Amino acid sequence: MTAPVPGTAVGRWLGAVVKTARPRQWPKNLLVLAAPIAGASLGRDDGAAYALVAVVAFTAASCAVYFVNDVIDAERDRQHPKKRHRPVASGALPAGQALALAAVAALTALAAGTWIGEPLLTVTIAAYLVISFAYSLALKHVPVVELLVVASGFVLRALGGAAATHVPPSGWFLTVCSLGALVVAVNKRRGELAVLGPAAARHRPVMRYYRYGALSALARVLAAAMIVSYALWAVGNGDGWAHAWHLVSVVPLAVALVRFDWLAGQGTGRPVEDLLARDRPMAVAELAWLALFALGLSS
Repeated sequence: MTAPVPGTAVGRWLGAVVKTARPRQWPKNLLVLAAPIAGASLGRDDGAAYALVAVVAFTAASCAVYFVNDVIDAERDRQHPKKRHRPVASGALPAGQALALAAVAALTALAAGTWIGEPLLTVTIAAYLVISFAYSLALKHVPVVELLVVASGFVLRALGGAAATHVPPSGWFLTVCSLGALVVAVNKRRGELAVLGPAAARHRPVMRYYRYGALSALARVLAAAMIVSYALWAVGNGDGWAHAWHLVSVVPLAVALVRFDWLAGQGTGRPVEDLLARDRPMAVAELAWLALFALGLSS
């Protein structure tokens, strides 16, 4: 009988750790850069470096949440057609080790604010961790509240970037950012219902309280509110060419939201993150918006 090769076992373990850490989700931590980009300012000397620290800190914090969540959901994940392959659910990563890694990641994230002398970043990350762990333990079973919690994760990332770079977020920025986060959260649940139908409640009990039609209507109302809020900001922001570019940028933003609404309702089973980043028409609309927005900031 051939003895197991230690290097192979270590490689499998590292692969399980990386898979549990969800690297495909890490790009969402780039939302930390939203405030400096929207404000067209790094806010302070070496602001780019501080922003990068905040991105790394939120990446570590989100990894901690994923490790804990997979331990809590292991039994339910084993009944899911796809999630049963997650390392903790499948046994590839023992629960005790996952929790130990979560502790290390959480402490690393919290230490980032102390390292750069920015206590408000530490407070923001602590709020993110507390809310996320509360979600994993209980809040994910409370309808509507769980949607607000999911959305809050996106907003707290943006606030963390603002804290790290000393770029104060405007009221319009917070409004548009919050509405966009809610659009994503609602469409995540809408997509689950589109794929699994009534069976969705077996894998996520809170789904028994939602109806596809109601989620579709709510997603569209939120998207419309986001477009109107962004348009109102564009109307009152800047002058000359800056004003013109910002007004024109409303169009690709609206196109992207309409496309996102359509994709979320197709029941493809693709994660929302893939819909936002891997769909070509969506990417074209998003890049067009970013280009016009940047032109407005630089004019």
